Amino acid sequence: MATLQGTRTAADHDAVIAEIEQAEGYIASICFKTGPPAAVGVELEFTVHQRDDPAAALDPARLCQALGDHAPPTLRADSPALPLRSGGSVTLEPGGQVEISSRPHGSLIELHSAVSADIEQLTALLDRVGLVLGDTGADPHRPPRRMLSTPRYDAMEAAFDRRGMSGKIMMCSTAGLQVCLDPGPAPELPDRWAAVHALGPPLLALFANSARFAGAETGWASARQRAWRGIDPSRTRAVATDGAPPAGWARYALAATLLCVRRPDGAWDTPSGVTFADWIRGALDTRPTYADLDYHLSTLFPPVRPRGYLEIRYLDTQPGRAWFAPAALLHALLADPATVSRVLELCAPAAGRWVEAARDGMADPVLARAARAVRELALARLDLPPHLTEAVLEGSTRNG
Repeated sequence: MATLQGTRTAADHDAVIAEIEQAEGYIASICFKTGPPAAVGVELEFTVHQRDDPAAALDPARLCQALGDHAPPTLRADSPALPLRSGGSVTLEPGGQVEISSRPHGSLIELHSAVSADIEQLTALLDRVGLVLGDTGADPHRPPRRMLSTPRYDAMEAAFDRRGMSGKIMMCSTAGLQVCLDPGPAPELPDRWAAVHALGPPLLALFANSARFAGAETGWASARQRAWRGIDPSRTRAVATDGAPPAGWARYALAATLLCVRRPDGAWDTPSGVTFADWIRGALDTRPTYADLDYHLSTLFPPVRPRGYLEIRYLDTQPGRAWFAPAALLHALLADPATVSRVLELCAPAAGRWVEAARDGMADPVLARAARAVRELALARLDLPPHLTEAVLEGSTRNG
């Protein structure tokens, strides 16, 4: 999604970063664009399947034919990569999962209208060649199989393979729903940052829908989150919420290991265990630039990632148009300081229960109480037409 607040100004991207403090200051300056919360957006990922044989491997030529001029360059090098009719851009994940990234919108009503139209268009494009969108957070039919080959994805898979299969599963077999919100005014940022993290375990439990993966029951409510938990924790664990958010995020980013280093020729692989801070200190043959730091930030996958806006990443994708329910709940729960304060109170008993949320979902009584409480809080604060309120209620009660 495009940046929600303001225009990014950055240092010369080709300049070398000589000191840790330079990198920390740069990260803090670009990742939280504070101001009145004005916009909301979503990024929706879907696995893609043959309508008559959902367990069959996805044919890239067939997918390319379906997407036409909306195909991203990773699938068709000469594609103009046109946005969908309501402005959403189409990208692909390594296993062929399709992602719609909306434009930022000024209200939930505008967001619902635009994204619904884009999903309808994408569904029709796929239908022409017998393809359909999946409706869960992990592929219930197929084992992981990479469809796209790029230097980035080659390096990612090599790095993740050092820890087992979880990385490949994440890359090729999972689909998430990301909600993007403004950070809010600077004085409110610490509480809003804490609140979106506190909401993580309850909302993960409430919307978990990927118990089945590759033809078998996993025993987890969210096999998607199980896969994410098996990846290098330096880039997937939650960011600390104590202290100033920009400083905490800068520390997190510099302590994360390098996933890849871009090179004009050859593989982008990196030595195991080298962090970005190590790179600044001379661990590799070259020194990093601000462009390298920007790229490194794009390889970090915590439950909430600041990108000028807050990218909330912990939710399984939802079936059909049910994506609107979690987006609306999160928007309402960050509506004002009083609501944010109440969120922190209601979620306190569920603090840190990420594993329980992914494994047990709403069967965990602590998480279930917190999830139902914040759902009721959000519903009381929503100001939507009746049919959209009903959609939020229906979409948020599937699991209890």
